[in-house]
Amino acid sequence: MQPPSHGPAAEHPPHRPTRSRYDAVIVGGGHNGLVAAAYLARAGRSVLLLERLGRTGGAAVSTEAFPGVPARLSQYSYLVSLLPGKVVADLGLKFAVRRREVSSYTPTLSAGRATGLLVTGDEGRTAESFRQLTGSDREFDAWREFYGRTARVARRVFPTLTEPLPSRAELRRAVDDEVAWEMLFERPIGEALERHFRHDLVRGVVLTDALIGTFTHAHDPGLAQNRCFLYHVIGGGDGGWHVPVGGMGALTEALEDAAAAAGAELRTGCEVTAIDPGGELAEVAYRVDGVEHRVGAGKVLCNAAPSTLARLLGEEPAAPAPQGAQLKVNMLLRRLPRLRDASVDPREAFAGTFHIAESYRELEGAYRQAAAGALPAPAPSEIYCHSLTDPSILGTELAARGYQTLTLFGLHTPAELFARDREAARRAALDGVLAALDAHLDEPLTECLAVDGDGRPCIESKCPPDLEDELGLPGGNIFHRDLRFPYGDPGADRWGVATGRPNVLLCGAGALRGGGVSGIPGHNAAMAVLGG
Repeated sequence: MQPPSHGPAAEHPPHRPTRSRYDAVIVGGGHNGLVAAAYLARAGRSVLLLERLGRTGGAAVSTEAFPGVPARLSQYSYLVSLLPGKVVADLGLKFAVRRREVSSYTPTLSAGRATGLLVTGDEGRTAESFRQLTGSDREFDAWREFYGRTARVARRVFPTLTEPLPSRAELRRAVDDEVAWEMLFERPIGEALERHFRHDLVRGVVLTDALIGTFTHAHDPGLAQNRCFLYHVIGGGDGGWHVPVGGMGALTEALEDAAAAAGAELRTGCEVTAIDPGGELAEVAYRVDGVEHRVGAGKVLCNAAPSTLARLLGEEPAAPAPQGAQLKVNMLLRRLPRLRDASVDPREAFAGTFHIAESYRELEGAYRQAAAGALPAPAPSEIYCHSLTDPSILGTELAARGYQTLTLFGLHTPAELFARDREAARRAALDGVLAALDAHLDEPLTECLAVDGDGRPCIESKCPPDLEDELGLPGGNIFHRDLRFPYGDPGADRWGVATGRPNVLLCGAGALRGGGVSGIPGHNAAMAVLGG
């Protein structure tokens, strides 16, 4: 069945709520806020959701990014890993994902010859690719052992994310593997990578999951890289990353439909300006077309970052301002480019994660350059082609003409690098990632770009300050703040959403088990309200 084309959720004309007070007022209409709204409304609670933008969805939207071109790109978030099947089933979401047949392709030069590492669902073919790259079976055997261990951790940890918060000791018992616990929770992940793998490229491919959206390095003693790695390998209970059918906007549309059908009031164009936790009844102030309004709330659920919540409460943030470190590039191509490695079909290479300049040494060098205040060169990034797995986002005509999308996610581009001259730095960052990609192509990528209705190349880039301006993410941090391990003090915070104010909860990525497109913080905040 041909899936529908999904864009940003329908815009609602801002108007006053139907009540003066609600059981719950949700601040922010991103996907987690919609999850919370749907759960609470289905439980019979009166729910008002207030969103500053003219649409819901936050970063989980699909957009016709290029004028006159009907391709609908997942403009910000682009893959799904952490969304539990439980949330989809509980809310009856009409939303589907597809597994990518290719996990990754990493091009490189070996003895002056273009080659690469191809990881697919075909174990025999993957083993042969490891053998051709490294000269033996050792690295592939280490790969299977390493990811076999993380898969066992995923099966044990992922189900706990939608259960009451475990203590550290309880989660350690659930993992039931002291080697894995030390590798993931106790020691810098770089130690395990260097112990398991000898080949520099293989080490780098594994390390990338520890760096997505996180500005750090393999041996950071604070373990920011471990927390990022953990969330990237436990999704779905198997670590698989999936393509949203219809684009990310399909998830937002399904969630909005579920919340509205259950009776939640969803109001866009409403900017929350203050939260007064009061006593038994909180009060939320918001602005519509320059006019201030107030509404009462039994509970306030905040889908904004913790630092934003502190500002709304009139408090000082408890931690320094977060900082994002990624470059997002969206492209539409007339065709996929030819590769220098002629042994691999571009339709396979770009169907999974195409790693660029992400060997272990290159990632470390890029981090050190960025930490010293310079854009890294070569610039590490990864690309994938959504339309190879889900051509519906192109529409019938573009798909028939062989058009394809490309999504690029650049690493180690912290917000501070764009502070002085954002436009110049963004152009330089884009040039850097394209140059690093072109080094592995048999033709410049620019020769493959489609053009929009005005004759301009179909390519756009977004740096961390852009995400702050467009989505309200402080510092452009896609996780709202540093990720944390998924355990805590369940006696003080049963669901990992507490703020220190009894009637104010976090329901966004800044909650204890937040980050990524998951719906988990929205689910957990709703459970906290409902007394689960």
